[in-house]
Amino acid sequence: MVVDFDPNIFSIGPLHIRWYGMMYVIGFVLANFLLKKLVKRGFFKVEKDKVDSLISIMFICMFLGARVFYVFIYNWEYYQHHITELFAVWNGGLSFHGALAGLLLGGYIFAKREGISWAQVMDNVALAGAPGLFFGRMGNFINGELYGRITGTDYGLIFPAGGPYPRHPSQLYEGFLEGIVLSLILWFLLPRVKHYGYLASTFLIGYGVFRYIVEFFREADSQLGYYFGGTTTMGQILCLIMIMIGVTALIFVRKKKLEN
Repeated sequence: MVVDFDPNIFSIGPLHIRWYGMMYVIGFVLANFLLKKLVKRGFFKVEKDKVDSLISIMFICMFLGARVFYVFIYNWEYYQHHITELFAVWNGGLSFHGALAGLLLGGYIFAKREGISWAQVMDNVALAGAPGLFFGRMGNFINGELYGRITGTDYGLIFPAGGPYPRHPSQLYEGFLEGIVLSLILWFLLPRVKHYGYLASTFLIGYGVFRYIVEFFREADSQLGYYFGGTTTMGQILCLIMIMIGVTALIFVRKKKLEN
């Protein structure tokens, strides 16, 4: 099977409405809905009308972080010669690890403004945001980007940008593990939470583990390649850092009571 979808849902003159952007919109709409459910449940201790403000802050910080990481860590070799394309996000080029850094900053800003703990905000963001990872990966799949390595398996798919050979549909692997399995784990743990920060820490560990595994099937970024003798990708390096931070945070929050 050849993965060759039209990336545009429809066009009006020069304006193109793309599936990639629509997937992010769906993710944020779903996050808004889930956050308000968490407010009603009493786990997120803010007024319901504050959720829209949080979503706005997170949207801005996430995209800034995702783009900054992609440009300066993943692909500066290209963008230093194409400065006019720095903000051309419609062509793709967003880093999840950068998005996460942006979300952490946005959560800190919101927590300070509302007088609640940063850990509480990030627990709720993890619960509400994890399902959106599925839709983000579906956007990558429709775009035919971030495809996997060449495979001889029966479920290999041909991505035109990746040449004529079947490849692992690594976007689907990530969508399932990071967006569905991880979400189910977090929501399963919710009734058992005794410390704010527990779910955010679990998210960091879970995402790091799942992404590290999928990186063995995903084609490395061509501009970066492999490290440590051709065995490790930049994504895996960043995931190991995520896992270490998550474990450290988990140890720390288990010593504190649920507060704020």
